[in-house]
Amino acid sequence: MNESVLLDHLEAIRSDIQVLSKKVERLELGAVHGDRSPSIPSAGTKPDTAQSGGLGSGLLFNSDILSEASEWDEKGGFSSSPKVSSSSPTKNARTSKAMPGSPDWQAKSNALYPSRITLTTYPGQVGVDPVALNWGAKTPSERGPVIVSRAPTTLKKRNAIGAHGGSYSFYRALAVVIGDMPPNHRPDFRNTLPHIKIGPYDSWSEEKIVSLDPFGHIVAQAHGDLLKAGLDIRPSIAITKAHMQLPEIEHAVENGRIKVDGNWVVNRKGDLRVTKGAVEPVWWLPGVAKRFNVDEALLRRALFEDTGGSYPELITRPDLKVFLPPIGGISIYIFGPPEYLSDPSKHLTARVHDECNGSDVFGSDICTCRPYLIHGIEECVKSAQEGGAGLIVYFRKEGRALGEVTKYLVYNARKRAEGGDTADAYFARTENVAGVKDARFQALMPDVLHWLGISKIDRFISMSNMKYDAIVGSGIEIVNRVPIPEDMIPDDGRVEIEAKIAAGYFSGGKANEDLAQVKGRIWEDVSH
Repeated sequence: MNESVLLDHLEAIRSDIQVLSKKVERLELGAVHGDRSPSIPSAGTKPDTAQSGGLGSGLLFNSDILSEASEWDEKGGFSSSPKVSSSSPTKNARTSKAMPGSPDWQAKSNALYPSRITLTTYPGQVGVDPVALNWGAKTPSERGPVIVSRAPTTLKKRNAIGAHGGSYSFYRALAVVIGDMPPNHRPDFRNTLPHIKIGPYDSWSEEKIVSLDPFGHIVAQAHGDLLKAGLDIRPSIAITKAHMQLPEIEHAVENGRIKVDGNWVVNRKGDLRVTKGAVEPVWWLPGVAKRFNVDEALLRRALFEDTGGSYPELITRPDLKVFLPPIGGISIYIFGPPEYLSDPSKHLTARVHDECNGSDVFGSDICTCRPYLIHGIEECVKSAQEGGAGLIVYFRKEGRALGEVTKYLVYNARKRAEGGDTADAYFARTENVAGVKDARFQALMPDVLHWLGISKIDRFISMSNMKYDAIVGSGIEIVNRVPIPEDMIPDDGRVEIEAKIAAGYFSGGKANEDLAQVKGRIWEDVSH
């Protein structure tokens, strides 16, 4: 048999498998939905709701589950949330005494998830037709929405891998399975749009943003037609207003370092008026691979392996270029007019801070994290009061992105070390436990600055050479770097700061020549 004939046979077998798969799927759906043959809506078209009794086709919305479809209003949101009827299979899931594996539980499972389990999908599979997504396009309509939901009306239209909410998606699953949340819930986006306008900026259509969706804050506004058509599309960025209260700022007002202006510093208690935002990671895999100078296929394999094989489409769907990783996101705090961030003629003070729960929240004195964060906030407030703006960008990268468990193991190793907790062994202790001394890898960090339209930072409240190099390397100018004041360094944090200065952190002075003599407190020095 020659090669041409063999290829013809293989193609015929492939075609037969696709036809058979489609027939099996229709039979399974028919068993759940009667004789109905629901179809997945195409992007930009309104699904037929007459048969299903709800928004979208019967593939997702069983008429016993959803009694009324939500209407889309001109303000950019659903006018009412989907209503769950009294016969909803999730209503009494928590109180049911049915045993797992019993017919009652099987019935609940069939009601929650009426279609067969789809472990993964493949390019060219029957019905798989992802909505076009053109990363780097200048408008949301040209770019297309990020669609990651596995809802049956959306599953074969997905153009991304992962789940919205990152690690919180697991809690959503628990809410569904115990009956606190209907599986077909769609958010009511009324009045949820940002109160300020951000972008678009030229940096949005360049290769400067690969780790977040620059249009993630205007999903309801930009893709209302697709939402009405039944596609499950969700924001990955939210922006709101807030007041911030910090005891250190109240103290700064009391001693006169910060003045009450009634605008940014509202009162004698030091309440600060801020704009804040939350950003979930959305990775454009070709861009992420390029940023780290690795092959995209190898990156996909590594992500697949180190998430326990949780995302098989990283391997089976090379055509899907967007991944929503289950990692922490970013919080943004803006002091002063938000529009000043993108105006290089306005003075901008900024700090990029990586999460340290022990210090930032609970005041641990083994590091300089909270003191430096507070110093950054105070300098941002002063910049706003002087006619400029301030920015704090807070990344969820606990323990240098190694995690809090690893961090505490390292603390134990440091405090039990022969010879004491010394600055010369600071990074070695981490590497011995974690295998790497720092996993924050700042190459993706500047993306959020480019999303905000920033081209110049006048005062960068950071000593990190890695952050500085990443920001400047991405095309943003940094005029001045500001180290932490000496009087804000905790005694037990001296080990950390001296080790980092010796490793390349900016200090404005000389590094300590004998790091072995810089020692932290041992456990016996603390009375409990």
